[in-house]
Order: sequence, then structure tokens, then C-alpha cells
Amino acid sequence: MDDFIAARAQMALSLGFHIIFACVGMVMPFLMAFAHWKYLKTNNEVYKGLTKAWSKGVAILFATGAVSGTMLSFELGLLWPGFMKHAGPIFGMPFSLEGTAFFIEAIAIGFFLYGWEKFNKWFHWFCGFLVGLSGLASGILVVAANAWMNSPTGFDYINGQYLNIDPIKAMFNDAWFPQALHMTVAAFCATGFAVAGVHAFLIMKKKNVEFHTKAFRIAAGFALIGAFGAPLSGDVAAKSVAERQPIKLAAMEAHFETEKGAPFIIGGIPDQEKGEVKYAIKIPKVLSFLVSNDFNHEVKGLNDFPRDEWPPVAVVHYAFQIMIFFGVVMIIIGSIYLYAFFFRKEWLTKNWLLKTFLFATPFGYIALEAGWTVTEVGRQPWIIYGIMKTVDAVTPMPGIQYSFYFFTAIFVSLSLIIIFLLKRQIQMVPKLYDPTDAQFNDKNKKS
Repeated sequence: MDDFIAARAQMALSLGFHIIFACVGMVMPFLMAFAHWKYLKTNNEVYKGLTKAWSKGVAILFATGAVSGTMLSFELGLLWPGFMKHAGPIFGMPFSLEGTAFFIEAIAIGFFLYGWEKFNKWFHWFCGFLVGLSGLASGILVVAANAWMNSPTGFDYINGQYLNIDPIKAMFNDAWFPQALHMTVAAFCATGFAVAGVHAFLIMKKKNVEFHTKAFRIAAGFALIGAFGAPLSGDVAAKSVAERQPIKLAAMEAHFETEKGAPFIIGGIPDQEKGEVKYAIKIPKVLSFLVSNDFNHEVKGLNDFPRDEWPPVAVVHYAFQIMIFFGVVMIIIGSIYLYAFFFRKEWLTKNWLLKTFLFATPFGYIALEAGWTVTEVGRQPWIIYGIMKTVDAVTPMPGIQYSFYFFTAIFVSLSLIIIFLLKRQIQMVPKLYDPTDAQFNDKNKKS
């Protein structure tokens, strides 16, 4: 394997795994805090057990996310020393602040896990909520650093030198808010659907039905917030991309020729050599409207840009289509659930509705991975957009393919460990977390 390809593959693999751990870490504490709030309000012991069960899952995924995040930080220096040499002093601030948020999160989760019956009940609840806030802050700060790569600012680039550095301006670059908003909404959608799907499966298995029903409804509520918020945040992100990275937008839509009233393309197979899209459904003028609120707005095509600055068009286009497809599917599922919740309560216990959520378990994370593919691959061939090409930042050290194999083995091992630990947590629900189960009461009598 070529060293440059190996370095890119290693980063892609690491980010692909870490983004799942990071998004769960951003959202699961809020589900946990909501269940805890329900317990404090209703004094229903099932909510207390649910809070404790979810808190153990949060702890497991927090530890895993810390490992994968640390690995990523080492990889930046190992694989891309040319990038870090210049970029480190400019966008180092969000990374340092992310470290602060991480330590706050670690302290808060320790207080929450061991604070039962020891702290004031509302202070204890706040510790759990603080886990979510700090996890959310960590995610947003890392996204701010990534956004800087898409919209570099906070410095003057003169004769190959990075001068007049302003870390605050670099952190709050033009891309950070659209990316952070869309990422946060996507995290709620993906994690909500994943958690709801797991509990839907356990309800269908007739195991601890009341416990898992309460969990399912909380998770589904968060999933709906994300599903219905995604088109709005996506619109903000798309308009931002159209303004800052028109070539990425053109690749997303496989839009080759500049035209007014540009159509929105659904599906299709792009032919990069011929500059056309086959078998696509084209909705007239919609792309122009989406990027500018003007049906006759001119949208630049790929042919207006140098060929050597094109990203891999097919990869970006297919990833964008995958993200849109699964996003629409989750909106449809969310709409059905809302209709059932308000007008057809009897549907909420039907197996077909639970199966729908079960099948949708991975949909949010598939859309999330596809969205990050659009963001990262769509920026190529640049590592710092318009300033430094990726090939110029890679390490000259040989043998990177062996590093790729090693890191792949670590991430696969981490994933297997997580599956084992979370499966064990689910199996312990009757004994440790569900007070309505006979096994829980037997265990308490013995103790």
C-alpha cells in the first residue's frame, strides 16, 4: 500500500470509529439526565434503574472515546507533521479547550456514578447533566478545529509563511457554527435511533417490558428532535458550503456545468471523464433555491474549476445521496411515531412500529458517516482549504501501512470489547436495574 494512501486510510478509519464514540458521548448523558429527572419528579424506581443502567453505558463509552480520541491526537502528529507544524499554533486553542471540557466531563461522571445517596439529589442530577454539557462542548470544539480546515482564517499567508496569528478568529471561523450545529443535531438523531432500536428489540423479546418501554420512549423523543432538526441544520450547512466551498457543493450534486436555475439531483451515476450524470432524477431550479433562496441563482459547476482541484466526485456524490436518503427515511419514521403518539396510542405497542425502529437502529450512524465523508473527501485535495494540499502534509516516514494495520486491529478490538460490555449490561437489567423484576428483588433480599 502506498504510504500516502495508507496515511489517509488510517485517518479515515480512526475518524470513522471515533465519531461514533464521540456522538454517543455527546448525547447519551442527556438521555441519562432526562431519565434521572423523571425519577426525581415521579419517584418511580424504574426510572432510577434506567438512569443507573444508562450511566454505566455512558462510563463505558466515555472510556472508549478517551482512548480513540487520544489515538487520533497522536495520529495527527505521526501522519501529518507538515500540517501540524503550521496549523498547530493557529487552531490549537479549540483542542486545548476540548481538553478542559474532557476533564470536567471526567470529574462530573465520577461524581454522578458514586454520588447516589451522598449528594443533594438535585446537585447529583446536575452532575449528570454536566456530563452531557461538557461532552457536547468537547464535540463542538473538535468540530471547530475541523471547520478551520474547511474555512481557514485567523492568520495571513504571505510568501509561504503563516503570520499575524489570531487563535480566537481561527476558532470562530465562518464554518464552525454551521458544522457544529449540523453535527450536534445529527448526533442526537443517530444516538436516539440507535438506543431506541435496541430497546425496541428487547420489548419485542418480552424482557422487562415496562423498563425498556420507558427507555424506548425517551430515546425515540431525542431521535425525533434530531430527525426533524437535521433538514434545518443541513440547510444552514449547505448554504455555508455554497458560499465558502463551491467546488464541494458541485461535487455533492455532481453538478458539472455552471447554470442559472440549477436542478437538484437525486441519485444518478456521475461520469467524471465525460462530465455528466446518468440515470439521475433532476428537480428543476431546486439547487439554486436551496443555496440562495432564489430559483434563478447561478450555481458554479465543476468545469469552472481546475481539474487538479476536483475532489473524487463519485465518492462525494454517493455519500451525499446516502446521507439524504437515510435522513428522509428517519423523518418518515419520526412522523409515523408522532402521529401514533398523538392520535393512535394503540400503535405504540404494535410490533410493526417496534420493528421499524429496530431496522432503523443503524440509519443515523450510516447518515452520519456519509456526512463526514462529504465533509472530508469533499475538501480534497486540500488539507487546509486553498492553502496546503494533503499530499504536502503527509509524513516522509516509510512503512505507514504497518501503522494502518496496527491501528485497525486496535479499533476492531475496541469495538468488540464495547459490544461485549454493553451486551453484559443489557443482560444485567433484570438483576441490577429493573425493580419490577423478581430477580432484582431476590438479589436485594440476599444482599
